Amino acid sequence: MKIGILQTGLVPDELVDKVGEYPGMFERLLAGHGFEFATFAVVKGEVPSADQADGWLITGSRHGVYEDHPWIAPLEQLIRDAVDQERPVVGICFGHQIIAQALGGRVEKFAGGWAVGPQDYQFPDGVKTVQAWHQDQVLTLPEGAQTVATNDFCTHAAVLYPGKAYSVQPHPEFEDGYMIDLLDLRGASLLPKPVIDSAYERTGTPLDSADLAAQFVHFFRNRSLPQ
Repeated sequence: MKIGILQTGLVPDELVDKVGEYPGMFERLLAGHGFEFATFAVVKGEVPSADQADGWLITGSRHGVYEDHPWIAPLEQLIRDAVDQERPVVGICFGHQIIAQALGGRVEKFAGGWAVGPQDYQFPDGVKTVQAWHQDQVLTLPEGAQTVATNDFCTHAAVLYPGKAYSVQPHPEFEDGYMIDLLDLRGASLLPKPVIDSAYERTGTPLDSADLAAQFVHFFRNRSLPQ
């Protein structure tokens, strides 16, 4: 099965040599399941057609889905085309938000501020801890969408579009080392000190990233979540 990775953001230049780019993180996260991967740098204007892959994964980004970039509208159309063609779509963070927006939902900069570092989310099968880095949130779901995971800060932390798409707000592809590097590099210029302190304090918390990876694999294969 060919998975097209739609790269909507770039790793900071200072960290690329150490961790690579976001598509590589997802290839590592989903390794061992027989997928073939192809990357399309949407953030640089490379927007493919929906029939160029069997399934699609949309990465995170520092950009907002409501910003005026020339590649936003074509990406939204790609999402709608993939859904129409019954090609499964998975989104993470920005990807989570752009799927919602493309299908009729509403995304805004959240008045409650930032979630950064390991966060706990209530899924149907229990609490899962996953890295996060976001202020924007999906505030209104598209028609037919179902909230799968939530917490007190993020109401729609994981959303299922039955048979069509699945998306999550947190970052299962982020490991502790990358989170620390991001905090060191960008934290002071972006985040309130209590958010930074909490993120550092929770570093080392066991993560359930593999559980979300298993959800993605199952969705790509079956267009449904594991029972």
